[in-house]
Amino acid sequence: MIVIGGVAWASIPAREAVHPMAAHPTVVELYQSQGCSSCPPAQDNINAIADRGDVVALSFSVTYWDYLGWKDSFGSPRYTQRQWDYAHHNNRDQVGTPQVWVNGRTTILGSDKAELNAAIARAGAFQAPPLSLRDGRLSVAAGAAPKGGADLWLVRYDPRTVQVAIRAGENGGRTLPHRDIVHDLVKVGHWTGTAQTIALPKTAPTPLKSVVLLQGGTGGPIIDALRI
Repeated sequence: MIVIGGVAWASIPAREAVHPMAAHPTVVELYQSQGCSSCPPAQDNINAIADRGDVVALSFSVTYWDYLGWKDSFGSPRYTQRQWDYAHHNNRDQVGTPQVWVNGRTTILGSDKAELNAAIARAGAFQAPPLSLRDGRLSVAAGAAPKGGADLWLVRYDPRTVQVAIRAGENGGRTLPHRDIVHDLVKVGHWTGTAQTIALPKTAPTPLKSVVLLQGGTGGPIIDALRI
């Protein structure tokens, strides 16, 4: 409500931006833990963008806060290592939660919603030769590869909202909603600049969704991403 000259005027609610479905979405990676008291707001921010068509939001559960009294039910040392790979590649000597990487290039505090949206807006479209999928085979076009080439990662994640009851640790007594939790991270190939096609591993029908990431080396930037 806006009051002008003693008269109350009802303001028109702002419309939420419509984000068309993109085959090659901006990749937003959250590194968080159920045992971290600072992480729930960041997970809420990821939950809020999970349905955006121009974004694939991935929530990686790390393990280094498990000692605080609650072992993350989705945690994996592989995800902890992936966060450290980003740190080492970018000359950082520590990791923490909640941390977000956007396209493997920009890192921000995941609990800052305005900063998150700004980082996504700045990401822009991928310029590399695009990934494509046909008949279960993944193709990478020829192009300029980074020094040492690029890795192809298959990421499987759960788009559903999963309510997790936390029974101990810093978040003990809370039930936290999780979306886009990563369940599998598998390297499926390596690209050195020449065109190539590879067969992706077959998976049993599940509610999980998949995205392929073309990443410039260990902890390097995301060159392209493809929903499959």
